[in-house]
Amino acid sequence: MRAHAVSPLFIGRTNELAVLEGALGGARAGSASTVFVGGEAGVGKTRLVREFARRSGDATVLIGGCLELGTEGLPFAPFTAVLRSLARDLGHDGVAALLPGGTTRGLARLLPEFGEPEREGAEARARLFEHVLGLLEGLAARRPTVLVIEDAHWADRSTRDLLSFLVRYQRADTRLLTLVTYRIDEIHRTHPLRPLLAELGRVDWVTRLELGRLSRREVDEQAESILGAEPGAVPEADMDLVYARSEGNPLFVEALLSGDGSEALPESLRDLLLASVERLPEETQELLRLASAGGARVEHAMLAAVAGADEGELSGLLRPAVAGNVLVVEGEAYAFRHALIHEAVHDDLLPGERVRLHTRFAEALEKDPGLLPAPRGAIELAHHWHAARDHRWALMSAWHAASAARRAAAYDEQLRMLDRVLELWERVPDAAERIGADHVEVLRQAVTVAHLAGEFERGLSLARAALREIDTEADPVRAARLLRQRGLVRYDLGRAGSRDDLRAAVALVPAEPPTPLRAQVVENLARVLSYSKHWAEKEALAEEAMSIARQVGDIDTEAHALVTLTWGRCHYARMETQIEAFARARELAGRASTYAALMRVVISESDAFEGAGWHERAAEVARQGMADAEAYGLARTSGAFLAINLAEPLVSLGRWDEALEVVEHALEVAPPAPFRAALQGMVTDIALARGDLDRAGALVASARAVFRHGAHKDQAVLPNLRREIELLVARGRGGEAADLVERNLDQRDLTVSPRYTWPLLLAFLRVTGVTGVTGVTGTAGTAGLAGAIGAGGGGGAIRARLRGLAEKLAVEGDLQRAYGLHFAAEAARLDGVRDPEAWHAVASAWAALRQPHSEAGALLGAAEVAAAVGERGAAARSLARAAGLAAELGATPLVTAIDALARRGRIAITEEPAAAQEAPVARGAGFGLTAREREVLALVAAGRSNREIAGELFISAKTVSVHVSNILAKLGAASRGEAAATAHRLRLVER
Repeated sequence: MRAHAVSPLFIGRTNELAVLEGALGGARAGSASTVFVGGEAGVGKTRLVREFARRSGDATVLIGGCLELGTEGLPFAPFTAVLRSLARDLGHDGVAALLPGGTTRGLARLLPEFGEPEREGAEARARLFEHVLGLLEGLAARRPTVLVIEDAHWADRSTRDLLSFLVRYQRADTRLLTLVTYRIDEIHRTHPLRPLLAELGRVDWVTRLELGRLSRREVDEQAESILGAEPGAVPEADMDLVYARSEGNPLFVEALLSGDGSEALPESLRDLLLASVERLPEETQELLRLASAGGARVEHAMLAAVAGADEGELSGLLRPAVAGNVLVVEGEAYAFRHALIHEAVHDDLLPGERVRLHTRFAEALEKDPGLLPAPRGAIELAHHWHAARDHRWALMSAWHAASAARRAAAYDEQLRMLDRVLELWERVPDAAERIGADHVEVLRQAVTVAHLAGEFERGLSLARAALREIDTEADPVRAARLLRQRGLVRYDLGRAGSRDDLRAAVALVPAEPPTPLRAQVVENLARVLSYSKHWAEKEALAEEAMSIARQVGDIDTEAHALVTLTWGRCHYARMETQIEAFARARELAGRASTYAALMRVVISESDAFEGAGWHERAAEVARQGMADAEAYGLARTSGAFLAINLAEPLVSLGRWDEALEVVEHALEVAPPAPFRAALQGMVTDIALARGDLDRAGALVASARAVFRHGAHKDQAVLPNLRREIELLVARGRGGEAADLVERNLDQRDLTVSPRYTWPLLLAFLRVTGVTGVTGVTGTAGTAGLAGAIGAGGGGGAIRARLRGLAEKLAVEGDLQRAYGLHFAAEAARLDGVRDPEAWHAVASAWAALRQPHSEAGALLGAAEVAAAVGERGAAARSLARAAGLAAELGATPLVTAIDALARRGRIAITEEPAAAQEAPVARGAGFGLTAREREVLALVAAGRSNREIAGELFISAKTVSVHVSNILAKLGAASRGEAAATAHRLRLVER
């Protein structure tokens, strides 16, 4: 694996690039502007500017940087660099031709090659400024121009004055964009750039853009790019460390990954970080060393107690650190400006000094626990004793800190403290006596916490270790507890053996006398029985668990059992009766004050609504559940799962952009791999439907890697198989798709999960087609699947098998009924049967479910068979409706298929009176116009400029330009005027 010095790929910064591209779009349209781009050292300001420059097209990009020299920068350094570059590219005469009067003498102060400078004095300075401004305006008159001034925090006074002059006095219609970068961490209260920023910030055409740190997911991508690794190849534990230490600063990520594999900071970075510290008085440095033992952020009272200094003395020592921007004041605390500065200072401590300082913090906390709030005080106490290398006190304090973290629902911290206890166990001979628990009990608690924290792999490892230490015959109840925990973790991770673990646990716990553990293991086994063939056993176990729970007064388990029973009895065809049952389960869970049961109600209810086709209700329940999960601190587990349950109905409803936002937010918290794959599956559906096959392919491959190992549920595996089939056909690899269909028909029992089998069968069926209708699945699907492998031979044989499977498959609820109708109509069409009424029934079923993409596909099918039997009016009406739906979704393959049928059948859908009256926007769909393009076309037809359209639609002028180009191409128009005339003539827009 080859490591790069920096990431070859540009990571993240989508919003920031959009701001810069919008500003450049404004400049192209004749609107000068300035953007100040701030960010801490190493956050990627230069990389952003370079990437923007690379994407700037035909614009002239001039880059100059300010240089540090002692405490002051070099005069006019960035402008000298820009002028030298121009002189090299254009020559002396070329530069002179851009200037008023054609003389370069006014620029000689910046570049001696331009001759003798004019006489000195105030006039000379003003003339220099005018010449620079005139030069830039001359360039901008020829081509849009971008002036980049980097590292303005090092700018000298003259550079700042010239910059201020350029920003203030440029003509408003100049095609000039000025970008200025600076370090926000360098701009302390007395920094000379601060008043300039405040002053220019009041100018209308000046924007300030602050560059934040990268998210966890973006750091993962950066690391993979630097290391040349495949997605997911870098161990998660390593990435946890890199992200925690870098805090999302790209420079620090690069530095950490360029190290020698140890946890020590690279020397070059360490020196960079310590430079600002070493400029401070020695007494302040000593206090910083003491503060570094307290962490990246230290409360004033804590620091005062450890330092043993009075208020006046302490303030006097701290003030230089705050003024020097090494420490920042945060309420009643002091924080190192960046965690790696703190780390560098702390690492600079001598070994004995480190032990002594951490001991002082630990003793201060032991003496006065109220110095810090719980659980922070307990956790910091454990940290200090561990850093002081006092193993006995470190183990005891870590055990107590784990308890404090549990009370605060701080699961990650609790797991870290339990890991600390396990790490120190062998070093403290009487560890069990010290904490009142043996090694197996510590492991058991760690398994529970790992599960809550979403650290499923860690939980499995801990459970295996605990079970190795237990004699099942001698201690069956304890073994049952651990088997129960491992079974639940395996279930959530999609690993084989979950049911086996839980059956073994049930066998180990006696039925008499009734116990809470018996109720729990029975309920858990009922919960994981997810296939219809287990339904009777599931109900019986859930009822047993409820009965035992009532007898022993375990309302928590009773609530879980009721949720399990409600889900087991749920029928998609009778959802009205299930609403009351879910309400009872929610009420019982509320009385039990058990969050896990409440989340299970929400997850089960939203999933049931979606399975029944009640998409709006499913989204409503899931959205509220996500808010509750995040508030409770379980965004990685319950929240991420509910994001799946929210994104799925949004995709069904055609609210694709909203679904993408939900997925993006959920992925930011780095959910476990199965959850991540399910979330990305929703993105895959949208990518397939919109024709973005490259993105769909990458996501399908990523999901395949997750589902390749283990025993995952049908709800995860079957949708991904469908996506794989659709992708192969969309890429013209019908033979491979047919092979995949046959393998799965041979190897899978597809009758046990009708909800997920029906959309898969529809995808399988289309593989057998030649000139078929568009492919439409229950989510987004893919369009234009014609020409796969041929109707005869293997295709016909597969179709016969699929018909037989469909006859065996249950049909429960409106959603499955719609799939059944669609399958039957498609199979008949592939066999040469033309039944318009069957296709209208399919379209009506999808319309009733409010699934626009599925409806549009069915309408296209209806149009094809109607045209085949000579019902051209009906075909036109169906195509008009389908075109409008597909265009609104941006479903390009489906739009293309609609246009192809209209052209092939010579069906003039724009001339159908009913379509004109009921859905006038559908007229433009025949040209493949998206919803956004129709908005832009309406404004073009109204005579608006690109800049005016951008302002009205809140997009960049560059984006408007792209839309206009697409519109001209689709309408076959040579100019904006011709496009406007076409729009009015065909009534694509209102006059």
